[in-house]
Amino acid sequence: MLTTAERRRGIGAGLAVLAAIIVFVGTAIATLLAWDGDQSASRLFTSYTWSILRFTLWQAALSTLLSVAFSIPVALALARRPRFAGRAWILRLMALPMGLPALVGALGLLGVWGRQGVLNGWLTAAGLEHPVSVYGLSGILLAHTFFNIPLAVRLLLSVLERLPAEYWLLSASLGMKPASIFRFVEWPALARVVPGVAGLIFMLCATSFTLVLVLGGGPAATTLEVAIYQALRFDFDPPRAVALAFLQIALTAAVIGLIAFLPAATDTVRTAGRKVLRLDGRSSASRLWDGLIIAVAVIFVASPLFSVFVAGLRADLWKLVNGPRFIQAATTSLVIAVTAAVIAVSASLAIIMARQTIRDRRDPNIAARLLSTSLAGTSSLVLVVPPIILGTGWFLVLRQFGNVASFAPCLVAFINALMALPFAVRVLEPALDDHHHQTARLATSLGISGPAKWRLIDLPVLTRPILTALSFAMALSLGDLGAVALFGSSELVTLPWLVYSTLSSYRTNDADGLALILGVICLALTILGTAGKKENANA
Repeated sequence: MLTTAERRRGIGAGLAVLAAIIVFVGTAIATLLAWDGDQSASRLFTSYTWSILRFTLWQAALSTLLSVAFSIPVALALARRPRFAGRAWILRLMALPMGLPALVGALGLLGVWGRQGVLNGWLTAAGLEHPVSVYGLSGILLAHTFFNIPLAVRLLLSVLERLPAEYWLLSASLGMKPASIFRFVEWPALARVVPGVAGLIFMLCATSFTLVLVLGGGPAATTLEVAIYQALRFDFDPPRAVALAFLQIALTAAVIGLIAFLPAATDTVRTAGRKVLRLDGRSSASRLWDGLIIAVAVIFVASPLFSVFVAGLRADLWKLVNGPRFIQAATTSLVIAVTAAVIAVSASLAIIMARQTIRDRRDPNIAARLLSTSLAGTSSLVLVVPPIILGTGWFLVLRQFGNVASFAPCLVAFINALMALPFAVRVLEPALDDHHHQTARLATSLGISGPAKWRLIDLPVLTRPILTALSFAMALSLGDLGAVALFGSSELVTLPWLVYSTLSSYRTNDADGLALILGVICLALTILGTAGKKENANA
């Protein structure tokens, strides 16, 4: 049981975070609403606006379909082959794109599929006159599948690996063929989570910014977020940006509302605890098919990563890291990332502790339950209001007070903190809940509370999850281009903005080297966040 002072502190901290987020997001939205509403409303009904909406939905639907369609056979093949040399490394490879900045992945795809890429080099040498184009819709689909197939494979594989051992014993005793096993055993399990996985991927693709910005290839292949960026950055057309911003908010809200009715992407079936032994897939044809599927998936995911590594090593890395632009960008990125991570983790702790305080009440009133629900929803508010929209709203606010660039670092840090908040809450909440259940009564019986309880009881146990949340939040902030895209200039240069501006200046060799450095830093932070944890293929 919590003391009265602890309850007050918990509720007070939660209310402060809730108020700060509502003010920050509400100010951006209110500014968009108040900015020349008549002109903005008229821009909603132009053919250009609706063409962008159609393309956004179309590319997201195609990307989702391709990602799920290709991930299912890969997950099935890996599930049928639970033990072979290198399997653990393949699963680790499938996790790398999740921690890789989108800009670095885009450069890797250009190195393989671009006009001067490896694949087009082979095709040209073979005498083909029309190389593969990585720009436009084809490039966007390629990039989205590169990032989302590994995510889908890991989610679907976790479901297949948790099927009860009795299923496989029964299917073997009945002599079921592979088609029957898929129909009666594997597909019913997958069907429970495929809608949730598809909804998650659709959401990621519909709100994609960096990949579309780099690979979109012009007005014919532009999504809502990129169009908002172009309307402010290049055309300075605030009414059009506002109209597109509200269209984007409506789209993300509708998608999130739909996902809420779908099964969660992590739903799994319960096992009986018996060791799983699969007796299917032992024929030579099955082994050959599974090996081919796994090899194609590994090549598809590994080749862009290898391309970034090789192309980056060709650059003069020593000259790059000692250049004044890199030092400025690295320092700015580090300050923003640390600030965003500290804000995100502090806000997450306040939200979680406030909800714990409310749950500790025997009979919380309506106001307390409403506060708990509001805190839970606020942590995911950035999913409804993407960073580019927050940046648009605050851009219009701050330009009234002078040079926006002077406010930009703080603004980017706050937006990145909001982006990291849902991830930090998901990392910290299970650890804090378990720790609270184990130590709350003991601390009360010993009369330990306040700072002493935090120093003696909480901090020694919660240090690792807090550091994990900090490292993930820092990696997310360091690799993000969306929040800084509106404000990047000679006065505000981050590592992603430096990579993008270098690429835009056609200095591809330097861009490759900078991308390698950025990718290594972000992956190192991601790996650091999971260091010391037992390797688990279903994590």
